[in-house]
This record gives sequence, C-alpha cells and structure tokens, in this order.
Amino acid sequence: MTARHRGCSLPLFPLLFPTTLFLLCTLAIATSQSVLRLKTLSDNHRRSLQAISEAHSSPLSAPSPHPPFFITVKSRIYHVTDYGADPTGKTDSTAAISQAIADAFTPFSSHRLMSGIPDLGGAEVHLDGGTYLISLPLCLPSSGGGNIKIHGGTLRASDDFPTDRYVIELRSKSNDFDYEYVNLAGLMVDSNFRGGGIAVVDSLRTIIDGCYVVHFATDGIWVKNGHETIIRSSYLGQHITAGGDRNEKHFSGTGIRLEANDNIISNVVIFSAATGVVVAGQANTIDGVHCYNKATAFGGTGIYVKTPGLTQNRIVNCYLDYTGIVAEDPVQLLVSGSFFLGDANVVLRSVHGVIRGVQIVDNMFSGRGTGVGIVWLDETRGPFTAVDQVVVERNTVDHMRLKSTTSRASVEGTGTTWTVDFRPVLLFPNRIDHVQYSLSTVAEFAGHALRNISGNRVVIESDRAVTGDKDNRSLETWVFGQERMKKAFVVMVSTMILTDGVECYLCMQKNEKTHSKLPDQEHIETISYNGEKNMVTTLGPFGPQKEKEKLLCKA
Repeated sequence: MTARHRGCSLPLFPLLFPTTLFLLCTLAIATSQSVLRLKTLSDNHRRSLQAISEAHSSPLSAPSPHPPFFITVKSRIYHVTDYGADPTGKTDSTAAISQAIADAFTPFSSHRLMSGIPDLGGAEVHLDGGTYLISLPLCLPSSGGGNIKIHGGTLRASDDFPTDRYVIELRSKSNDFDYEYVNLAGLMVDSNFRGGGIAVVDSLRTIIDGCYVVHFATDGIWVKNGHETIIRSSYLGQHITAGGDRNEKHFSGTGIRLEANDNIISNVVIFSAATGVVVAGQANTIDGVHCYNKATAFGGTGIYVKTPGLTQNRIVNCYLDYTGIVAEDPVQLLVSGSFFLGDANVVLRSVHGVIRGVQIVDNMFSGRGTGVGIVWLDETRGPFTAVDQVVVERNTVDHMRLKSTTSRASVEGTGTTWTVDFRPVLLFPNRIDHVQYSLSTVAEFAGHALRNISGNRVVIESDRAVTGDKDNRSLETWVFGQERMKKAFVVMVSTMILTDGVECYLCMQKNEKTHSKLPDQEHIETISYNGEKNMVTTLGPFGPQKEKEKLLCKA
C-alpha cells in the first residue's frame, strides 16, 4: 500500500520525455523530406524550361509560329522627345524631329502602296504635346513612304526660318509620286510670318486633319500636282482674329492654294488672308468652307477659281462672309447651297470670253441695301462671246439686286404696244434666246406678235387696242434661256408677202421646194428681199454668222 502510493507520486517528465523526443524526430525527418521534394521539383521545372528554351533555339528544330516569349518587338511610335527635341520651344528641335521622321520612314517590310512607295505600316511620329522651335523645313525623306502619321504638338518657325519655304514639306526632287497616305493631324503650325505652313507636292491621298495654321506670309497650305488631298476640320489665318480686325485691309497671303486635281476641302474656316482659297485645278470640291478672310471692300476674295476654260469644280454649302467668289472663264462650275453675307457675291470674269456649263442655284444672298447684284460679269478684258448652258436661278435675295438667266414679268393697261424691260434682272446684256408670252383681253380677241427683244426689252404689238383689268393683266411674258442651250428653241413657220404680192413660205435648203419643214433648231433664219435675189441671214448662237442665197417657194 505504501509502495503503490509512493510509485504514483513520481514526477511525470521522465516518463513523457521519450515520447516527445520521438515526435520531434519524426517531424524533423518529414520536414527534411518535404524540403528535398520541393527542391527536386524546382530543379526539375527549371531543367524542363531550359530544355524547352534550348529546343526552340536549336537550328535543327522546326520554326515556331510565334516568337519566343523573351523577345521584345520595338514599337513603331517615335516620340520626338526621345531624340532630344525640346518641348518647351526654347532651343532648336529641327535636327531631333528630322531624325525621328527619318527613323519612322525606315521600311520594316517589303510591302508597297503605289509602285515604289514603301508601306510604313501605320508608323507614328508623336510630338508629345510640346512646342518645338524649327529653323529649317521638316522635309519627309526623299526615299518616300506612306501609311504614316505625324501628330500631337506645335511647330513654330524661328526668326531666321527661310522665307520661301514651308514648315512641313512633302516634296522630293523627282516628279514621281513619293508619298501616299500621309496623315498630318492635331498640329498647330506657326510660320512666324517667315514663309508657308504646309506644302504637299507630288503626293497621293494626303490627309490634313484638325490642324491650326497661322502667321503664314505666303500660303497656309499649298497643294501642287499629286492627287486626292483631303483638308478637313482645320483653321487657317495669317493673323489670329475673330473678325472685325482693324488691320484687315492689310491682310495678305492665301489660306489654301490648290494647284492640283480631285482634292477635297471640307469644314474649314479661313479667318484672315487676302484670299481664302485659290483653286487652280480641276474636279475639286469645296464643301462647308467659311471664309471671312478679307472683305471684298478691302480687295479680298473668299474663293478664287483660277482655271480659265478648265474649271469643273464644285462649291457647295459654303459661307462667304463679306467676301465673295471670283471665277475666270468658268466651264462646268457649280455654286450651290451657299450663304453670302454682307454684299458678298459671285463674279464671273472674262479672260478669253468663254463661259459654259455654269450653275449658280439655290443660294442665299443677304446684303446691306447698296444695290450690289448677287452675280455680275467682269468683262474688263473683253465680253463673254462663247456662252452656253449658264443657269442662274432659284436664289433667295435680301437687300441685294436679283440677277438671273430667266425671268417673268407682266404689264397691264390699254394700248397696241406692250414693252417689258428685263434689263434689271437678266445677267447677260442684250441677250434673250427664248420668249414665251400670253396676251389676255377683256373683250374680243386681237392679233398680236413679238416685235423686238433687243437690249433685253421685249416688245409685243397688237393689231388693235386691247384693255386688261386688275384681275386679268393684258400681257404676261416669260424670258427663258440666257443659258443658250442648243436644241431648245421654240420654232414657228411664218409666211411673208413679197413686193410682187406673192405669198411664199421660206425654204429651208437651197432649191428645196417644201412647205412642211421647220427651221433648223440650231439657228433662226430671217429673210430679206433686195429686188434682185432673195438673201437669208443666219443667226447662230452668237449673232449673225453668214449670208447665203436661197430660193423662195411660191405658193
């Protein structure tokens, strides 16, 4: 009893120590085995990745469709600040920006646009929102290229910039196309009154988008030769103003000069220059252009179409703000849907006397009540003699003189001679090609005839006095066709009583005896009798042309 109680009172630590030691040893062994396994797995994974890498890099292995994951492809966006350009504009950045452009023009593939023009794949020269001082033109490399964009900053000409050059120049020494699809976007170009802004020469499909071109001494934008240049959503001005500038009469230079075919100017504002747009090419479209560059009263011109005889241009949806349109010898010119403010108008200027296929229609004119016509002829160098298919009509006019190639008027009263004067309205002097009139009387019917159209005055005579009332005007007259459209005459067969009292019909061809043939639709023939032979004077499109002997058919 005593022994049992004494044994139970022994300390517990000696009894637990072997068990604790066993557990600690077991845990240590397990931990070391786990670490060994992890190390083995890590080494195996590393060796596997190394084997894969060596397999890809082995010259005997098949080429991979994708580059290895550790190869980095260089970006095709060239930041000019990476080349040392100064975005503060304090130091000259010409060399740095030129080098960035040169690197961007380095082809990275064999793809081509037009023959001989490398495809640059959409490379970009980024100006990083800085202002850069330029002492020499930024010229695109003569090697050529396309599918590239230059954007995002301000280029300002230095005080010693050449006065006969442009801040940005797309032109080379060859006469071939060297550049295609070059996009100049989001740029401010400040010429510092030293030269021009942007020159696009012998280039295809150039886009000038969202640019602000100012302080040019020559041209804001000059396009020569080339094809399909698009200038859109841009602002141009020699001086920065919002109108009403006290120095407006001293503005010079040209906002945009187009000396090329098939170009488009759209949604552009030209706020100061002697001439807004000069068009010296064919098949160009001027759409949505607002010109308040220099008022006509100060000698300015909004849009000058300077292609005598070869116009084929369209001016639509424009806003001519106190400055108008001048077109020299226009052929196939359309002016439509435009607004002319402040006595702005259209001047048709004769150089060689040719005007054909001109439409000035559906425009709005608003003036100052000074008597200015909406369209007028400048025949200082000589009259227009070759006139065909000229249409001026359907224009709305407020405080200006309406001019048109068609008109309508009426007179009332009592008499035998009725005269309607169309001189204030008709555009061309002494020119009426077609007349249509109706004579209404209160009582009996009276014989009447058209007697004269000279001086744009239509004279109708009746064989007796007729009277009209306030509800039934005596004479209503329509004048058609100052446009002189061929094969549009209203022809009639007339008889004449000669001095010998024999009634005869006019023969249409020599020795032809017929009473049914109508006069040729391309001329009017009148007959005179001199007692010995019958002569016919042929009136062609532009007046008397020749005389020829003809026989008369006796009834």
